[in-house]
This record gives sequence, structure tokens and C-alpha cells, in this order.
Amino acid sequence: MQISDSSSRILAGLLEARTGQQLTMSRRWRIETALSALLRERGIATLDELITILVMGKEPGLSQQVIEALLNNETYFFRDRAPFDVLQRHALPELAQRRHKSKRIRIWSAGCSTGQEVYSLAMLFAEEPEKWAGWTIDVLGTDVSTSCIDRARNGTYSQFEVQRGLGITQMIKWFEECADGWRAVEGLRKPVRFQVHNLLEPAPHPGGFDIVLCRNVLLYLSPEKKTLAFERIAGAMAEDGWLMLGAGETVIGQTGKLGADHKVRGLYRLLGDGSHIEKRQGDRRTASGG
Repeated sequence: MQISDSSSRILAGLLEARTGQQLTMSRRWRIETALSALLRERGIATLDELITILVMGKEPGLSQQVIEALLNNETYFFRDRAPFDVLQRHALPELAQRRHKSKRIRIWSAGCSTGQEVYSLAMLFAEEPEKWAGWTIDVLGTDVSTSCIDRARNGTYSQFEVQRGLGITQMIKWFEECADGWRAVEGLRKPVRFQVHNLLEPAPHPGGFDIVLCRNVLLYLSPEKKTLAFERIAGAMAEDGWLMLGAGETVIGQTGKLGADHKVRGLYRLLGDGSHIEKRQGDRRTASGG
């Protein structure tokens, strides 16, 4: 199944217009594979025929199906385990000290796909019930894909999906077998919620998130869209909050609002904010004679 250059450009333009993501020439090989199932389902013979239907607007809702099929929804539980170790060993213990009065932590997983990252975060807290007893833990997962968010809300995965990143003990402890596969137990679903959201739009809760995870999402944005995305993320973070990106992503040259946390590798924080945190810590040490 072949696709003409003009049709390829139309699909790339549609994806970028709706999501901000670029379908560069090096990624356009994915088009045929990504859309093959949709073509079969719709009884459409060729990709060029699909483009004709889209342009003529004969089938409402088809464009959204095309976009969702073109999105890269690769994810799995505790993906690239090291970032979760950073959160568990450094970020969460520090937040436990900073938020000991409010006993509330807010986390935003941007570009959460089908929700595995969100449930992985919930497991970090659920594995230490005594430590987080009495706390309000709010983990929000967002994605531009409606179908992904629907799956995430349901919390049901195939056995293959559950076993990607989880050992048998975790699988049995946090998921229960059901007719459609394995569903996250109620205790794991309680602190999480999901909503459809485009990262280029205003943040869901401005200034309220202690940790924002946006991993392997910005890779597909143009430089201008990356800058806008960082603006949105920065506006969503608490003054002493952190941002975590994917291993191949950075804020360098992309934004003047965020910089690396020199104490914890892999985390970023707001520039111009946070000095008051170090000052308060210094004042406490002085007061205590430290």
C-alpha cells in the first residue's frame, strides 16, 4: 500500500494542526502501518482514497480516528525504571518534608497515553501506606487522545501489557483478573484521574503541581511548539515543584523558565524561583545552631 507525497503532507499537516506533533520525513514510514487497521475497519482501499474522504468531509469523526492512529502511544509500567527511582528516593521524600502541613501532593503526567505511567506513580505511594497515611495524593493523567484516556480511566490491560514493567508479585497485588484482562484494583484507581488535554493549551490547574512528568512527548514538537509547551508546563508548576522529561529531552535552548536541578539529576525546576526554599532551609539551620 503506497501513499503519494501530497497525501503524506496532508496527513502530516492534519496531525500538527490538531496536536502540535510533527510527522517528519523520517517518521512518515509509520503512516501505512498506523492506518492499516483503520482502513480495513472503514472498508477504504487506499491511503489516497482516505485523503479524498477526509478532504471532502464525507465521514464526520474520521479525522479524529486518523489522528489517534498516527499518535505514538508507546508506554508501559515503570518505563525506564530509573526516573521512578529518582522520584522515590529524592523527590517524594523531600516533598514529604515540604508538604507536611498540608499533607497534599499533586502530580501531572502529561501525555500519559493509556495510563501506565499514572498507575505506576500511584504504586509508589501505595507501596508505602504507613508513610502516606492521612495524605491526599492527586495524580492527573492527560493526553490528546480520547481513546487512550478512555482506556486509562477504565484501568484494564491485557496480560502482556500488565507484565511489561511489572513483576508477578506487583501484578497480582495491584491488578485483578477480569473478563477483558487485568484491571487496576480500586485502591490504585482512587488517587488517579484522567482527562483529554492538549499540552499546548492552558494547563489543567495553573501553579498547582508539585511534580510534572512530560516524558517522550516534546520530541515530536517543532522548536516553536516546544517553547509554548514549556510555557504551559512552567505555568502549571508550584514554585518549588519539579519537571521530569524523557532521557532524550532537555530544556536547554528551549525555554528560559526552567533549568536543571543541580542537586537531583534528571529533574528541572523553575528559574528565578526556589531560592527562597534554600534560604528557608538556611534560616532553619541557623536557628538550630547547625
